Amino acid sequence: MTSQLRDPPALLRAMFDAAVVAADPLQRVPGFLPARPPGRVVVVGAGKASARMAQAVEQTWGGPLSGLVVTRYGHAVPCSWVEVVQAAHPVPDAAGERAARRILELVSGLSADDLVLALISGGGSALLALPAPGITLADKQAINTALLRSGASIAAMNMVRKHLSAIKGGRLAAAAFPAATVGLLISDVPGDDPAVIASGPTVAEPSTPAQALAVLAACNVPVPPVVREHLETTRGCPGPDDPRLARVTNHVIATPQQSLEAAAAAARTNTFLGERYRRIVKRRGKLKALVAVARSILVIIWHLLADPTARFHDLGPDYHTTRIDTTRKIRNHVSQLTALGYRVTLEPAA
Repeated sequence: MTSQLRDPPALLRAMFDAAVVAADPLQRVPGFLPARPPGRVVVVGAGKASARMAQAVEQTWGGPLSGLVVTRYGHAVPCSWVEVVQAAHPVPDAAGERAARRILELVSGLSADDLVLALISGGGSALLALPAPGITLADKQAINTALLRSGASIAAMNMVRKHLSAIKGGRLAAAAFPAATVGLLISDVPGDDPAVIASGPTVAEPSTPAQALAVLAACNVPVPPVVREHLETTRGCPGPDDPRLARVTNHVIATPQQSLEAAAAAARTNTFLGERYRRIVKRRGKLKALVAVARSILVIIWHLLADPTARFHDLGPDYHTTRIDTTRKIRNHVSQLTALGYRVTLEPAA
C-alpha cells in the first residue's frame, strides 16, 4: 500500500478493483453451488452478469450441463455448455421475449430428481420480456418506457412487470416444479430484496394485480384496455403459500454494500479518503461512511475521465483538521452544551 500512497491513481484503482472482485461471479458463485442432483442440471438465467455467472458454474462443475442465459447486448462471455443470448435493456425487445419463452420451455416437464440453477442479476427484469397471455411485447414496452419516464421506484416498476409477465414473480420456479430450484442472485437494488432483483422470477410475490394497477394510476401511465382487463381478472403471481415454490432456495451472493466494504477496506490508509472514512464512521456509522467515500471516489473518477488533463492530488489525512476554525468549533460546542442545560465556563489549559 505504501507505493499506492505515492501514486494516488493506483490507490483509486485498487479500491475499484476490490469492489469489482467482491461482486465478480467467478469469485462468488462457486461457494453457493448446491450438491449435484441425481437427475439433470438445467442452468437458466437473466441479467447483465448472467453470462459470467454461467461461466463460473461451468468452470466449477464442468459438464454435463445444459441451459440458456440471456444478457444485455455486449455482455456475453464464452460458455461451453450453456447457451448465451443477448437482448435489449432497459426497454425489452423481441430477442428478450424469445429468450424468456425458451427458458420457460427448458424448465418445463422436469422431474423431482432434476435441478434448475437460476442465475439472476440486475437487468434481468427487462431481459426476461415474456408478456402474460393476451398482452403484447409492444404493450409491455410502452408501459415500461412510461414508468421509466415517470420516475417510479425500481420496486414499483418491478411489481408492475411481474403482474404483466408469464415468467417473473415466481412463475419461473413454479414452471420448474417438481424439480428443485436454486436461485443465485446478484443484487443491484436498495435493500437487496430477492423479490425485487430482476422482478423475482424464483421468488413468491405477495402483491396483487390491483396494486399494480394502482402504481400505474399513481404514475399517470396510460393503460391499454387489454392490460387493464388482464390486471382486473388475473389471479396474480404465485404467492408465499404456493406449493409449487416449496422446493425453491434463493441466495443473494453479492450486494452493493459488499463492494462498498471491499473498496473501503482498500481505502483504509493514511490518505484523505481513508481519514474521511474514519471520521464519518465516528459520527454516522459504517454504512453512511461507506456511501460517502464511494461517492467521493465516483466524483474523482468522473473528473479524471471527463478531463484528460486532470490529475489526482491526495489532500492528505490532516486536510480536515488543518482547516478547522478553532473559534467556531468552540462556539458550536458551547452552544450544544448550553442547549443541554449546562453552564459553560472556559479556562485555558495549564
